[in-house]
Amino acid sequence: MKTYILRYSNEIAIFLILFVCYTYTFPRWADWNQNSRFYLVQAIVEHGTLSIDCCKDNTGDYALFEGHYYTDKAPGLSFLSVPVYAVYRAVASLGPMESLLMKVANSGALASTLRQGGSGLMLDKLHMALGMTLSAIILVALPSALLGVVFYRFLSAFSTNTAYRVIVTLTYGLATIAFPYAGTFYAHQLTAVLVFVPFAMAFWLVDLTGFKNLSGLKWQLFFMGFLLGYGVLSEYPVGIIDGIVFLYIWYRLTLQIPNLKSKIQNPLIGWVVLGGIIPVIAGGIYDYAIFRTPLPVGYNYSEKWVGVHGMTFFQGSAFWGITGSTYRGLFFMSPVLLLALLGFVYLWQDRRYRAEALASTLVVVSFIYFNSSMKTWAGGFSVGPRYLVPMVPFLAWPLIYVLERHGKALWGRLLFGGLALISFLSTWALTLAGQQFPQDLPRAEWEFPLRDYALPLLMQGNIARNVGVIIGFKGWWSLLLLAFIIAAMALAWNWLNGKRRSYVH
Repeated sequence: MKTYILRYSNEIAIFLILFVCYTYTFPRWADWNQNSRFYLVQAIVEHGTLSIDCCKDNTGDYALFEGHYYTDKAPGLSFLSVPVYAVYRAVASLGPMESLLMKVANSGALASTLRQGGSGLMLDKLHMALGMTLSAIILVALPSALLGVVFYRFLSAFSTNTAYRVIVTLTYGLATIAFPYAGTFYAHQLTAVLVFVPFAMAFWLVDLTGFKNLSGLKWQLFFMGFLLGYGVLSEYPVGIIDGIVFLYIWYRLTLQIPNLKSKIQNPLIGWVVLGGIIPVIAGGIYDYAIFRTPLPVGYNYSEKWVGVHGMTFFQGSAFWGITGSTYRGLFFMSPVLLLALLGFVYLWQDRRYRAEALASTLVVVSFIYFNSSMKTWAGGFSVGPRYLVPMVPFLAWPLIYVLERHGKALWGRLLFGGLALISFLSTWALTLAGQQFPQDLPRAEWEFPLRDYALPLLMQGNIARNVGVIIGFKGWWSLLLLAFIIAAMALAWNWLNGKRRSYVH
């Protein structure tokens, strides 16, 4: 065990730091998007139905079909949450647990975060809040922290410098829009996991020379396909990325792996298809049970959003809005990602990884183009351009080339470090401010959420509900526990690295 911990101390530390940061702040409660997804979970567990008639009053994100209300969201994340919430309700129904929950509901620090004039934190609302939080921790934060480990290991092919790989990994995980959505009951960051992990697994496919038993590889490919398919079941637009990653997997199997005989190429790619089609069929059955068609048509019946959702032509204003604007600009919120564009230039110059460069470039360009063609490109209540979250790991990983080229120069370290720090502060400010994410308001009312929304709330001490609030701290004091935990982990990490160096030598 000691050898294992020393050997994988970086991976363990990355996972723990990301997981603690992702889970310290709770999902927003009065959030239509999250509520709509979780109402499907409650409907299945508590009422045995797919209809959210029981609780649709607390969300506007619903579809009305033949007199019944349904979530208009892709159901993948909700399906995963059903067993989690079922176990929670079984435990929460025990007498001692209910008494404890009521004590939490009546906590003065927690009550101070509730909306004035609201109904308070009744037991049924607390069940929903805790069930959603538990689901977000297990189904979004945990996979997202594990993605950090995959991301770090993926970078090892492009740099032998451990410090550079750690810096790029933590920059992606804590200083981009991956951070706010890794702790929520949105599906964006989960789908980032579901598409990037198969991409990394395909990159790691090895020379099959001398393989006598391909069963292990077949199941690996099946798993990759299943992840891609479940990504579509969780967020429909991710199908764009799925297609690109699928072609990349096919390329790896047919052209890049030496001595792979042509007679087994098609059967192998068939395992990816088989894995991917299972979640797609599940989604078709779900939609047919509700809308009498296997197609994902939930948004067509959105009562409050008729004519609003959907696609239009590419809009220059939307493109600027999600890339460079102060409103929802990805590169304005996380300017360190501007260096990723330089990283792509260096990546394309490295002829060994043209396939990875092409796949990542296509993912970034196609997803930005898609978002720029959406009527609802701003994303409602949102930290940054939330629809771009699944493509961010593909954009961020070439940052390793920037550090490889310029990390030894003082100006390079200052430039990267300065932009990363600005990105970190901006992202965390928008994430921690208030009890809701910045709203999608008309440009004349709200053009700069960081200045006009986040900073005023932070100056008032209005901090998002978090673990510190539960144990009795208020405002900025509630973040002290997080700071203490991160500092302790950083010290332990440094000590382990020292022990590892001594162990190696």
